[in-house]
Amino acid sequence: MASYSAGVSTYNDSKEKAIAEVNDKISAITKAVKDFGIAETDIQTQNLSIYQNQDYVYEGDRQKYKPGQWNVLNTVTINLKDVKRASDLATLLAGSGATNVYGPSFSIEDTKEIEKSLLGEAINDARSKADIIARSSGKRLGEVLNVAEGGTSSPYPVLKADYGRMGGGGSVPVEPGSTNIQKTVTVTFELK
Repeated sequence: MASYSAGVSTYNDSKEKAIAEVNDKISAITKAVKDFGIAETDIQTQNLSIYQNQDYVYEGDRQKYKPGQWNVLNTVTINLKDVKRASDLATLLAGSGATNVYGPSFSIEDTKEIEKSLLGEAINDARSKADIIARSSGKRLGEVLNVAEGGTSSPYPVLKADYGRMGGGGSVPVEPGSTNIQKTVTVTFELK
């Protein structure tokens, strides 16, 4: 799966105008992403903030705060399940009017079945290594006394992208690479 974050930020003296501008742009981005084929369930508001800046002013020899412009930010996350289309979505977001685009960030959507398979492989690997250690010390391997499951790790792949081209024509090249998933177990065997 490839995940993106697209945000719109603006400043305006009028709170209402700033909100309206951001709402219009986020609505257009969301529509474009839906038209691209992304399901509503894969689009989520990540961050919405509305705040008024405080400017420093001097009155005589005293520094005071004065209400400044309004800053409005709205960010949505988009999950793309067909990573073959990652470059196309990056290109769409780059030209969407978003002021901030991050991604893609690649991950595996569901690792449950892979993790089950890896558990069996990890225990077999532990048994093989323990058997070598037992024989090397003049013993033989007995029953399993304890098994403790460790964590799962899936490092992010290396991403190559030509971000210098994001502002103009052409597509944004994206390489999803590959991801490794590891499962760790600690197995305690009886020695005989």
